[in-house]
Amino acid sequence: MRHFIALFACSLVMLHASANEPAHAAKPEADAAKKLAADIAKPASAKPVEKPADKAAPAADKAAADKAAALAIARAADKTVADKAAADKEPKGEKAADKTGKTSAASADKAASAISAASEEDAEVDLSVRIAERLAEMRAKQAARVAAAAKAKKAADARRKKEAAAAAVVAVAAAAPKISNHWDYEGEFGPENWGKINPAWSQCGAGKRQSPIDIRDGMKVSLDEIDFNYRFSDYTEVDNGKTVQVNLARGNFMTIGNQSYELVQFHFHRPSEEKINGKGTEMVIHLEHRGPGGKLAIVAVLLERGRANDAIQTVWNNIPLEKNQQVASGEPLDPMELLPERREYYTYMGSQTTPPCTENVLWIVMKQPMTASPAQMALFSRLYPLNARPLQESEGRMVKESH
Repeated sequence: MRHFIALFACSLVMLHASANEPAHAAKPEADAAKKLAADIAKPASAKPVEKPADKAAPAADKAAADKAAALAIARAADKTVADKAAADKEPKGEKAADKTGKTSAASADKAASAISAASEEDAEVDLSVRIAERLAEMRAKQAARVAAAAKAKKAADARRKKEAAAAAVVAVAAAAPKISNHWDYEGEFGPENWGKINPAWSQCGAGKRQSPIDIRDGMKVSLDEIDFNYRFSDYTEVDNGKTVQVNLARGNFMTIGNQSYELVQFHFHRPSEEKINGKGTEMVIHLEHRGPGGKLAIVAVLLERGRANDAIQTVWNNIPLEKNQQVASGEPLDPMELLPERREYYTYMGSQTTPPCTENVLWIVMKQPMTASPAQMALFSRLYPLNARPLQESEGRMVKESH
């Protein structure tokens, strides 16, 4: 019985080997079968002599061992039968090498599938990385666009503020009075606008002691006599675009009280700027003097039509051909010929009658007019038909007159 079981086990081993299975797939069962066959084939004499203790082993242990051996043989037999059945289904004449190739091909397919799966996983990882990189690039571009838009908005705001500031400056400049050194007796640059043309001339519009005035209700008092110490003098003459002006050489003085003033220049207005009790004359001569500290004292001599005046004729004979051209005198002039015989006068505190309309000027208006010929009056009127400032408010100023 032992020999039969051993023979059957060997047959199973041979069938298993002929099935050409991979060694690692059936090796555990084959090794078990071989070992079992070897154990069974051993003669009883070859077995170790049981010791008295072994004989005493329970019969149940032996039965369990036989049962386990039989179960292993049965499993090996089932595996061999199944392998043979699978082999019978293959086409006839197929060689063992082909079967081995197919097995290798299956293994290669499995490896290829594993590699493909790994490649797909790598592709997914690479795609995820590229998507992340693309998203980062898009976010960076978006952030750059937002920053550029913010910068452009800031620049636009700054530009708008700058333009608004420039517009405000232009508006202020447009609203501000035009600063000019030009003035005239009519139109935009006329007397009513002198105080607006140049800030330095503000007193022309805002002053409270401006000249000329209508001299009325003078207080008759004993006034100091005026000592005119004039002499023949050289001079220069200029037509300055506003009047004919004669600039005298030094050495002509007027003394009133204990104060002396030097005659600097004289000029002409048409009609007279001053009025006495509302009445003016065709022309007036203003003789401008300067005292200590530059204080001004102006003597006004009214001119009426009558006998020709030699000093005026000398001036007319030397009028320059061009405006603002100064001409030196060819002969001396006596300023005393411009004064009336009687020396009574009116006096009050006023201002210059041309810009900058400086105040604190001592005015002396001679009561007796002087005369000039109609021809002499006409000659000046051709040059300046109107060069007189309108009357200014007296503002309650005191006017004195000598009796």
